[in-house]
Amino acid sequence: MFDTIYTSTLTAQAFFMMAGVSLLSGLLFSWLMSFRVRSTKRFFLVTAIMPFAIATVITFVSGSIGAGIAMGGTFSLIRFRSAQGSADELAAILIAMSSGIAFGMGYLAYGVIILLGLAAVFNLISALPIFEHGGAEERLLKITIPESLDYVTVFDDVFDRYLTCHEPDGVKTTAMGSMFKLSFRVKMKDSSQEKRFIDELRERNGNLEVALLPYYEKQIQL
Repeated sequence: MFDTIYTSTLTAQAFFMMAGVSLLSGLLFSWLMSFRVRSTKRFFLVTAIMPFAIATVITFVSGSIGAGIAMGGTFSLIRFRSAQGSADELAAILIAMSSGIAFGMGYLAYGVIILLGLAAVFNLISALPIFEHGGAEERLLKITIPESLDYVTVFDDVFDRYLTCHEPDGVKTTAMGSMFKLSFRVKMKDSSQEKRFIDELRERNGNLEVALLPYYEKQIQL
């Protein structure tokens, strides 16, 4: 059960057995992760087929230095352009890639254990109230202000009333330099006061855009 299904010569039966097991377990893995990872349907489709894709590469370059170099050159021609992902998404991708290596070497049982076992562990740990330490959730606060407003201290008294901590996380100009977009890492004292907090910020910034988001939704561009 835990031995490799591959012999010195690759057979069609062994390849299609690997394909079936990796695809089925990949789909089940993505379905389990979707209960805890907040992402798009496309992301889960990609993680579902990733174990088979990685396994295929490992299968056909195994033992062939020339094929491995050619495959590396092919991947080097591909340009990846994507927004920064969350830690949960990164964990799902790494788990899928790890299992793909096991599948590609013919160890189907180990591949299934890696996929489904780590998915179960991830869901279990996510459901437990650990690593929280009773503190408030970290949030990402984005505020748009006109260029005439001094953003260094203008919100300090509002922050002191509603936040336990706040840390500047970036600033950029927008609208041809006529406005600034500020970003802060914050924690609310009382989440029920969220609307009052935002209303006071809007009074200060001239009713321009204010966004209070979970911090993992931070993008590369503010």
